[in-house]
Amino acid sequence: MNLEAVHTYFTLLQGRIVAALEALDGGKFRSDAWTRPEGGGGVSRVIEEGALFERGGVNYSRVQGASLPPSATASRPQLAGRAYDALGVSLVLHPRNPYCPTVHMNVRCFAAGEHWWFGGGMDLTPYYGFEEDARHFHATCRQALQPFGADRYPRYKKWCDEYFFLKHRSEPRGIGGIFFDDLNEPDFETCLALVRSVGDHFMTAYGPIIEQRRATPFGEREREFQAYRRGRYVEFNLVYDRGTLFGLQSGGRTEAILMSLPPRVAWRYDWKPQPGTSEAKLYSDFLKPRDWI
Repeated sequence: MNLEAVHTYFTLLQGRIVAALEALDGGKFRSDAWTRPEGGGGVSRVIEEGALFERGGVNYSRVQGASLPPSATASRPQLAGRAYDALGVSLVLHPRNPYCPTVHMNVRCFAAGEHWWFGGGMDLTPYYGFEEDARHFHATCRQALQPFGADRYPRYKKWCDEYFFLKHRSEPRGIGGIFFDDLNEPDFETCLALVRSVGDHFMTAYGPIIEQRRATPFGEREREFQAYRRGRYVEFNLVYDRGTLFGLQSGGRTEAILMSLPPRVAWRYDWKPQPGTSEAKLYSDFLKPRDWI
């Protein structure tokens, strides 16, 4: 187990992604380093009111503690009370243009005593669906996992579809991608290589979509629908997301944890999509889990 190799890769990945996103937006991410009294800290990189991104964050954290929080031991009760070391890069990007999808990516590593495991993935949340975008995103996810076995992509895609699902709404958050956790076989080096491949493929998956859609004209109607759908994103992150729960329960930096929340959100009690509209299609067809490749 070489956590320093993980630390080195994660910090380099954060820097590379931020540089690529700044080249797309034309603006700069603000850098904010923080420390945690219980041990560790991180660097938050945030952009707000950019030319392309209304809000975006690419965070790196490494936190240590004397006892794993409940969100980390729910499926591992034997580790309750163990000291831990948790490292990860997490990003969420909310473009201003409603035709550009929100995206999330996370790669992480946990160690508790002699136990260790990796997790991560990436997923896409469109407000208006384009089939070619979904196919490109999923094809890149499969490409990232292909060197580690043909069974990885379908397994991690299914996991993603099931995880990013709002049970109280009976609807997916977006069109998925890949998600995995508890990865600790066959060995540390192979697991780290898989996580590196996922991180290294992120801009290949997302960059071309943003470049294709960023100039699409939009008006207030599209912005209103975007704000409404962002409400679903907020619901998932505050009710179900284990990363959010772990960060808050472990005493992480609240501002960095909640940077995943979009700046403009709407919640409406009686909203229903009008039949025949693009909004109705998103609900009735586009968001249904399917084979995109």
